[in-house]
Amino acid sequence: MATTRALLAHLYRRAGFGATPAELDVAERDGWDATIRRLVNGLHETDDGLSRVPPPQFVPLNAEVGLNVASVRSAEFLALTNWWIDLMLSTPTPFREKLVLLLHEQFPTAFSKVNHPGLLYRQNAIFREMGRGPFDALTIAVSKDPAMLIWLDTGTDLVTHPNENFARELMERFALGIGHYSETDVKQLARCFTGWALDYQTGLFNFDVAEHDFGIKTFLGHSGDFTGEQAIEIVTKKTASAHWVVSRFWSWLAFPVGPNHPVVAELAPLYAKNRRVGSLLESILNHPEFVSDQSTTGLVKQPVEYVVGTLRALRLTTASFSSGYVMNILTKLGQQLFNPPTVGGWGANGFWLSTSASLTQLDFAQAAANLGDLSRIEDEAPRARTDALAEMLGIEKWTKDTTTVLHAAKDNPVMLTALGLVAPEYVMN
Repeated sequence: MATTRALLAHLYRRAGFGATPAELDVAERDGWDATIRRLVNGLHETDDGLSRVPPPQFVPLNAEVGLNVASVRSAEFLALTNWWIDLMLSTPTPFREKLVLLLHEQFPTAFSKVNHPGLLYRQNAIFREMGRGPFDALTIAVSKDPAMLIWLDTGTDLVTHPNENFARELMERFALGIGHYSETDVKQLARCFTGWALDYQTGLFNFDVAEHDFGIKTFLGHSGDFTGEQAIEIVTKKTASAHWVVSRFWSWLAFPVGPNHPVVAELAPLYAKNRRVGSLLESILNHPEFVSDQSTTGLVKQPVEYVVGTLRALRLTTASFSSGYVMNILTKLGQQLFNPPTVGGWGANGFWLSTSASLTQLDFAQAAANLGDLSRIEDEAPRARTDALAEMLGIEKWTKDTTTVLHAAKDNPVMLTALGLVAPEYVMN
């Protein structure tokens, strides 16, 4: 069984991006239950992050005429990426930013198609403002959000030719999971969203009454002249939806499970009572299996978790590096923020392990170690530096093999730190 401090480090990795030694000191003093309460309360507290890390300015959709649009959007995209990373680094409410990241994976949209960084920023704000609340209300807001309208072609969902893209992803990816709907359900559900469109002059959602199908639709055992909003409520309140949503968040925060796993069967009825995401997250952190051996060793860090955790540990920001460096590292690692590769988002766990990724991590680790604050290690005698590095990175102990490698670098704090940052104990989450 891991020590209390190790479990608290595990908690901060899953409900944030890792803890500093000072944060772990406070957590040890306050205890497990109080630390969970503090992290969960952060989902609901007012965060001054946007004043501490102001968001970029974006050119409105209707004001791009005459501009070098590609250049402007590229610059805005880099600024948007750096802004969110720096917000993750500085936020006093890390669980909120972790939730925003998870919702970006639950409802993926990409710059490669949306092509407007300002719209991606607005969607990111929806996750931050509404993510902890009812899942049906969140899904409705995201579904009517301009970035999603473009991403899944909802604007081409016309009464004479319903586009099935959004209806399919709503059930398969967002709310139900494969196996809980038929092709007929997809076709009928698509009719509910006819007339949904983006007004490019205002940059806002627009409902075109002339393109909406007001006929009776029958899907998932329901029949009626349903609006898009009513259809989403029907989908998100199915029993299968509760199991799907619980399995998704449990898999991100604890260890991989399917919708039929016993822990999902236990938590799904509790979640279904109000379908509030914040309550579900609290239930996950308080579940006995969250601190099981399977949980504490069950995940590989996503690239964003790896990069942000490293920057936090070494007291760096995106501005510590050359322009675009951090975004480029994430791109090479396969997780470019605001730009998932497909409608399925990113993979998980073993998906992130490759020779190429390991080499990129080493390059990043060396660059970060050269720039970072290593005083906690440098101030120690060489024989104590390996333990000091573990403390700085929130690692309970190194394995024998890792200890041997690190001990050989004990006289070189930069090399020691870089090796620690690519050790399995740190790469695992």
